[in-house]
Amino acid sequence: MKIAVLGTRGIPHIQGGVETHCQELYPRLVELGCDVTLFTRKPYIQSGGLEYKGVKLKHLFTPKSKSLEAIVHTFLGVIHAYFLKPDILHIHAIGPSIMVPFAKLLGLRVIVTNHGPDYDRQKWGRMAKFVLRLGERLGTNHADKIIVISNTIKTILETKYNRNDCILIPNGVNIPHIASDSGYVESLGLQKNKYIIGVGRFVPEKGFHDLIEAYIQLDNTEYKLVLVGDADHETDYSRNLKKLAKLNNITLTGFIQGEKLNGIFSHARLFAMPSYHEGLPIALLEALSYNLDVLVSNIPANLEVELTKESYFRTGDIATLCQQIGKKLGNKEYTHDFQEIIKQKYNWQIIASQILNAYIDTLSINNQHPNQLL
Repeated sequence: MKIAVLGTRGIPHIQGGVETHCQELYPRLVELGCDVTLFTRKPYIQSGGLEYKGVKLKHLFTPKSKSLEAIVHTFLGVIHAYFLKPDILHIHAIGPSIMVPFAKLLGLRVIVTNHGPDYDRQKWGRMAKFVLRLGERLGTNHADKIIVISNTIKTILETKYNRNDCILIPNGVNIPHIASDSGYVESLGLQKNKYIIGVGRFVPEKGFHDLIEAYIQLDNTEYKLVLVGDADHETDYSRNLKKLAKLNNITLTGFIQGEKLNGIFSHARLFAMPSYHEGLPIALLEALSYNLDVLVSNIPANLEVELTKESYFRTGDIATLCQQIGKKLGNKEYTHDFQEIIKQKYNWQIIASQILNAYIDTLSINNQHPNQLL
């Protein structure tokens, strides 16, 4: 089965939830017998390699502009996919989904994975939000099949578009090897189990400004705060966030993966996610896979993970966030084993099999109704 993939900046080792999702998913689909070609955006590709774990990479020109890159890349990708003649074109996220009708007009079978209502993100202006809503509507109404990563997104599409056949297939996470070596952590001036981590892009909806303010109010010199990530596109917000962090002795690692990220997670005391918007956050699943104590905002996507009441705080409530960080750090006997839950609910191998079944089902439906346009 030949699969073409659009909607991601690329793989491997590129910052972003969709990027991590694709990096984990498509090599497994190759192992299951799929022939996968993933279209990348050239500005984000460092090595220029043409393959990753059996996934063919096709690097396409893309302007590095947060308002233009997704739509330009997807338009060019759909044209390339037409000549590739895949069995399935799999498009990720609602921005790129604006091109679903174009792909259907070219005769392509299209599956969309909706990773969340991106128009709720604070970084977007009025025009961008309009385009994202249009992408959600066009993708939902015209794709052959819709995959959603959370029940929250499923409910949105059922309510707004009466699309009642969406398939729920969540994000996944790997069970990690807990690092014994703490060399990278120590190189940052940190001590094992003496720091709090936040992980994600430096954009307003991640709420890192709230986390910094709560940490300042905490006034606890025993524990440091570490922010893991960076901005895709430097903005006033990201520049001010970094400035505020440096003024308050907060550690910034930049975007890291592999052994460095493993080390940071392995030796952290607490994971904090004060997000205002998420689809189903892979960073939270990663923290749970390390059996870390976590404290997250009570947005629907985080609530869906079903943590204990003490692991949530009201979104945007800095005073409560500060108070609950203090309580979490004061609990010296915290222990929890989330790994069995991870294996059952967020297992990438199971997820890959579910995606493959969605492909097979889509081909079966189209073979029965070859001229049907949903």
